[in-house]
Amino acid sequence: MMWQDIVFLGGSVFSLVVLVPTLKDRMANVPLGTSIPSASLGIVYGVTFFTMGMTMSAVGSLTTGVMWSLIAALRSPHPYRDQLSAQVRESATHRGPQNAD
Repeated sequence: MMWQDIVFLGGSVFSLVVLVPTLKDRMANVPLGTSIPSASLGIVYGVTFFTMGMTMSAVGSLTTGVMWSLIAALRSPHPYRDQLSAQVRESATHRGPQNAD
C-alpha cells in the first residue's frame, strides 16, 4: 500500500464530511457551474487513480464525484422546479375564504 493512497483517501473523506451539510440543507442553492465541474473532476480523478492501482483513492474520489452529482441534482437551481414550487405556493395561498370558529 502506498502512503499517497491514504493521503488522497483522507482528502476525499474530508471533502465528503464537508459536503454532507450542503446535501442535507433544503435551502442550499449551489450553482451548476460549481457542482458539475466538481462532480466531473471527482469522477475523472477516481478513474485515473484506479488505473494507477490506487484503489482507496479511486473509491474516495468517485464517492466525492457522486456526492457532487447529488448536489447538482438536488441543490442546484432548476427553472422547472422553481416554477412548480411557485405554483404550489400560489395554490396553497388561494384556497378561498374560511369560516372563523
